[in-house]
Amino acid sequence: MLGEPKVLNGTHSAPNERELLSRFWQSASGFWRGRSAWRAWFLVAALVATILLQLITQYRLNYWNRDFFDAIGAKDQAGLWTQAMRFVPLAAASLALAIFSVWARMTLQRRWREWLSNRLYDYWLHDDRYKRLRFVSGDYQAPEYRIAEDARIATDFPVDLMLGLLSSLLTAVTFIGVLWSVGDGVAIELGGFALSIPGYLVFAVIAYSAMLSASIFLIAGHLTRVIEENKRAEAELRSIGTHLRESGEGIAESDHKDARHTIGAALKAVIAIWRIYCWQLMRMTLVTHSGTLVTPIVGLLLCMPKYLAGSMSLGEVVQAAAAFVVVQSAFNWFTDNYARLAEWAASANRVASLLLALDRVDRADGTSARAGG
Repeated sequence: MLGEPKVLNGTHSAPNERELLSRFWQSASGFWRGRSAWRAWFLVAALVATILLQLITQYRLNYWNRDFFDAIGAKDQAGLWTQAMRFVPLAAASLALAIFSVWARMTLQRRWREWLSNRLYDYWLHDDRYKRLRFVSGDYQAPEYRIAEDARIATDFPVDLMLGLLSSLLTAVTFIGVLWSVGDGVAIELGGFALSIPGYLVFAVIAYSAMLSASIFLIAGHLTRVIEENKRAEAELRSIGTHLRESGEGIAESDHKDARHTIGAALKAVIAIWRIYCWQLMRMTLVTHSGTLVTPIVGLLLCMPKYLAGSMSLGEVVQAAAAFVVVQSAFNWFTDNYARLAEWAASANRVASLLLALDRVDRADGTSARAGG
């Protein structure tokens, strides 16, 4: 087997997550500056405009739901036909905006990834750093995989997440108004006392969303570290396999057992961390899927007392329940995207670890030269 290279700066201490993310952004943020950045900001402006138009369309569809089900409740055949005709342009607008959003979002992601990957390759290959990298300490295993895969995730996910967060904030603000106006207040009698709760649907959706978010945080608080360890173990397995393939002809017969033992241990580590990852996702799915199933029912049940009392029409019940689901989804942006946030952080950390190791290459050589002189 080939001997391990001598590490020149073995006193290196592992950086914390804040340092890693800072180093990643130091390099990745260059895409958003300079003369060519106007294309990126143009796409961002187009995507923000699309989000606003989608919100307007969704708002109109919410009121269309009310009018459509009111027509059903009144058995108004002419009204049903009118609402069916109103639905066509709204559906067409929603479809066109969704298609354009996919194009603009993926174009922005592709350009950011191309920009960052080119600079990572240049930094890695320039002045033979890719050869000298093994002489410094740090977390930089499988650098080619980090540039090809982790850099992709580290540039794809921020675009998705930030656009989703903006959409959720605007949606929550808009549809909270719908819930407040349609749901109005509710009177509850407790022990002979009458309690009036204004905008009770708004308070209910806030409490319900907070409960789901807290549940996700409690059961999956360590997901970022689990994903990062999973990526490290996978990269280690690939690295060992690549090393064995490249040096296979020079391995003595007696070394093959050691090689098999090494790759077997790496595979065992991959399976072990995957088991932990699986359990994390299973617990998260329990919360998120339960919320998906239960939320529409919760919205309908909260409206039933007023519907049975005759103070809400069938259309208003459907409108309020739909708005309840929309607002809950907006509030639960963090819950729905927790796994993606964790995966982005893990990938950004791995890219930053490689960058920090490359930063140390020249310093390590300089230290070695001075010591030898």
